[in-house]
Amino acid sequence: MLYYLLYPLHQSLGVFNVFKYITFRAFGAMLTSILLCLLLGGKYIQWLKNKQIGQSIRELGPQSHLSKKGTPTMGGGLILSAITLSTLLWADLRNHYIWTALFVMLGTGLVGWVDDYKKVVKKDSKGLTARQKLVAQTLVALAASVFLYVMRDTPPVLRFPFFKDVILDLGYLFIPFSMLVIVGASNAVNLTDGLDGLAVGPTITTALTFAILAYCAGHHVIALYLQIPIISGAGELAIFLSAIGASCLGFLWYNAYPAEVFMGDVGALALGGALGVSAVITKNEFLLVICGGVFVLEAVSVMLQVGSFKMTGKRIFKMAPIHHHFELKGWAEPKVIVRFWIISIMLAVVTLATLKLR
Repeated sequence: MLYYLLYPLHQSLGVFNVFKYITFRAFGAMLTSILLCLLLGGKYIQWLKNKQIGQSIRELGPQSHLSKKGTPTMGGGLILSAITLSTLLWADLRNHYIWTALFVMLGTGLVGWVDDYKKVVKKDSKGLTARQKLVAQTLVALAASVFLYVMRDTPPVLRFPFFKDVILDLGYLFIPFSMLVIVGASNAVNLTDGLDGLAVGPTITTALTFAILAYCAGHHVIALYLQIPIISGAGELAIFLSAIGASCLGFLWYNAYPAEVFMGDVGALALGGALGVSAVITKNEFLLVICGGVFVLEAVSVMLQVGSFKMTGKRIFKMAPIHHHFELKGWAEPKVIVRFWIISIMLAVVTLATLKLR
């Protein structure tokens, strides 16, 4: 919005020329997002308390979590609002990648909101069934994937990190593959959201890393120099992804241990979906696996636990997702959280290093 209102004024006042630069608008989106979360967070939490929108705790979970019962949840609504407003304010709204990313984020967020609403407000402990959530997420991912395939701005190929010349043409398989990435990322972040600030930390590092990747992919000169695919228009996603990182940072003010609010499925499913569609657009699906390694680890630990128990009747971990395993091994909750954050930062550095290792 500001791009349309202020950039045309550069012909009269040169200072407004800065609005044409993605980097300037990305920093503007970051500042807007974090301020919105910090300034509105306290009021939003109080509103949740007044509505008695509190977290329910599984009795089968770690006993230390029982004290968290009643903590306000659905805080993801604050995150998504800050991201959406900041993106609409600072991004070039003619860019269809921006609208695709917002659609996926808000679509998967709506799925999470319905699940949270049924659990917390309607007191339905089951919420949406796993099948219902998966079907709804799949429909959102299908719409986005078909749109990207039809637009053809995003090449339907699969690229591999470390190998600049290894390219697999997916053809129509681009659609189901993209759906898998989006839905998988959405659920992986949701599984990670089990401790105070645990999911928010890796989301910040992953979003900001992908903001850099998106900017590079959309910048013709940089992309040629790094020998990465040139995706015209993908640079605008840097604004969207910067807003995600900053919004999560502002939310962390309230979500850090001991948490005053939880993001809930409305936040976790949406943030994962946003990261997934960003990876698809910028052709960095495999780099999402590396950069979002913490999310992958959490998801894989659940799959291994379920598979092992069904086949052998034995569990691999004390509890899944794996962060609960370390809790039950005696690690204090803050130690689990910070160590997972450290791993996420290390993986982000490795991800950026792959830009030169090709």
